[in-house]
Amino acid sequence: MSKKLYLKQQLPILILHFVCMALLSLFLLANGNNIDTLLFVLLVWCLVLAAYLFLAYASRNARLKKLLNMTEQLQERYLISEIMDKPARADDYVYYRILKMANKSMLEKIGAIERERMEYKEYIEQWVHEIKTPITAIKLLCENHRSLLTKNILTELEKTNRFTEQALYYARSEQAQKDYCVREIRLFDVVHQAIAENKYLLLQYDVSLDLKETEDNVFSDEKWLCFILNQFIVNAVKYRSAHPVLSFYAERCGGEILLCVKDNGIGIDESDLPRIFEKGFTGKNGRTASQNATGIGLYLCKRLCDKLGIGIAAGSSKAGTTLQLSFHINDFIQEVQG
Repeated sequence: MSKKLYLKQQLPILILHFVCMALLSLFLLANGNNIDTLLFVLLVWCLVLAAYLFLAYASRNARLKKLLNMTEQLQERYLISEIMDKPARADDYVYYRILKMANKSMLEKIGAIERERMEYKEYIEQWVHEIKTPITAIKLLCENHRSLLTKNILTELEKTNRFTEQALYYARSEQAQKDYCVREIRLFDVVHQAIAENKYLLLQYDVSLDLKETEDNVFSDEKWLCFILNQFIVNAVKYRSAHPVLSFYAERCGGEILLCVKDNGIGIDESDLPRIFEKGFTGKNGRTASQNATGIGLYLCKRLCDKLGIGIAAGSSKAGTTLQLSFHINDFIQEVQG
């Protein structure tokens, strides 16, 4: 609290004291008291007043600093009224009651919003599960009646399934820990699964695959990792070159296993590269090469990687783009298995 501001707030009291001093001086002089006595009385008065103002300022300033420090240390700062001491001053207590009422109102509002979000999330999850039934049924019908028409329908169904999966994973990404199951998996088994889930897309655009398989195992959630690789594949096809090639390879670097997904597409503009994992960012390519870009795919990948403890990075040039996932090697488990 500023000393200048504090003194400004005490100005009415100071004026009252000065008026009282003047009246007392007149009274003492009228009753025959000498100047020395008058000055002594006024000096004592001023010293007592100064001491009171100093102690009051120090006490109030220490209390306010304590409140500020407590507030800064709180993660949910709106809960400060729950942990602060009940004030002794009458005017402070009024503000304390106002703060408590505002806090209660805000908590009720937050609770209502959280319930609405939870209900919406549950609805999205239910809708995705329900829509998967007709998608699967149509897919089976098309596979049992192969023709050029059904092949095109299967390609569109694959795309529809990706969008529904994206909606499901987006809804679950805030509480990913409730849905994933981390276990040891063979890295390239997940790569093959992701390729199989996008086979019609890859065939439609005649994408060549180059897999340099290894026997590396990692600890992760197979389903969520497959979803991340699906997004990489879709982006590689979306921003493809005339003769698209998609490469998968893994390598060890220090205490990590790196899975790289490389394409020979149009690449990412250098100025866009630092922002590709931001929500809703489509960049130069999203505005020109692909009109239906949403900027959600790589944002979800980054969000899920953070939840799973997987590093994610991207590099790009005119020769194409490389997306990289890094998995920590569990040395203890490696030693036990060895």
